[in-house]
Amino acid sequence: MAPESPRSPALLPHQADPSTGLAHPRVELHVHLDTSLLYPAAKQLIPDLTPEAFRERWVAPPLCRDLTHFLDTVNPAIDLLQTEHALETAFRALVSDLQRDQVIYAEIRFAPLLHTRRGLSPRQVAHTVCRCAREQAAGTGVTLRLIFCTLRSFRADESLATARLALDFRRDGVAGLDLAGDEAGYGLAPHVPAFRLAREENLPCTAHAGEAKGPESVRETLLLLQPQRIGHGVRSVEDPDLVRELADRRIHLEICPGSNLQTRVVKRMQDHPIDQLYRAGIPLSISTDGRGISQTNLTREYRLVREAFGWTSRDFRQTNLMAIEAAFCDNDVKRHLAALLPDPPAEAMDPHRA
Repeated sequence: MAPESPRSPALLPHQADPSTGLAHPRVELHVHLDTSLLYPAAKQLIPDLTPEAFRERWVAPPLCRDLTHFLDTVNPAIDLLQTEHALETAFRALVSDLQRDQVIYAEIRFAPLLHTRRGLSPRQVAHTVCRCAREQAAGTGVTLRLIFCTLRSFRADESLATARLALDFRRDGVAGLDLAGDEAGYGLAPHVPAFRLAREENLPCTAHAGEAKGPESVRETLLLLQPQRIGHGVRSVEDPDLVRELADRRIHLEICPGSNLQTRVVKRMQDHPIDQLYRAGIPLSISTDGRGISQTNLTREYRLVREAFGWTSRDFRQTNLMAIEAAFCDNDVKRHLAALLPDPPAEAMDPHRA
């Protein structure tokens, strides 16, 4: 059976569609700055840029060969985001898109060490994005936190530098540490010291696993890095014992359905493990992964899940509450966010879907 091709929305920022019944406040825990380069931002940086040229250079194919192919398509965005102005422009456009998408809380992640190719230091990169995040939160009302990423391809000293940078900017909105990149091509050993340091300093952690590799990757990540959350983690479904462990330990999965289609983790949305994992009692939430590279938003991601599995407003509200519970923010913020989520409509209260 041929893989399902993700639908490709318009290049311009999206509006929530009230007809879907999904136009309500949302929380997004897994969105990358570099893969969320949007056309309006790129147009500001390159005034003669056309939508066609943007799509050719900065949008990944609807179906990539695999995760490595998908990651290769991120390089042009990283090449562009090498100045303070470019970082600020991309960040502002992303937050505007989040606001239009009814997102009330987002954790935006990026790897500061990747944005030093034209002379910026990691601290300058961190300072620029932290300052922009504060300004955008104040101007839009979207509550923002930042997550600094180390990459599978980084050396141990680079991972440690990323962890130390995250700790240094903790009071400036940095809420956690992540490990991203080519899961199948690189091991975890170089990153154990960075995550140990984060744990010692009580800095929350997440890590990509269970995407390009199977459940053994999730098990190894939990054992060696001990994160509170797993990015993707969808291939955990292949190991029933692991599924039970994730549910028992309340390990939150940051699931990005459209991205999983695009990287061929699943062939069709109907084959996606999200519903099975949800019914198994694993805390999880829906995110976009990369709003630019995948031309997506949460409205589209929710629609994919609703059409495949019949999720109701009650289910989406529950996963948003799970996201709030797992968010890297304090309890006062969590209570405020939870109060903003409306009760599901009466027609969504199906006792058989509890």
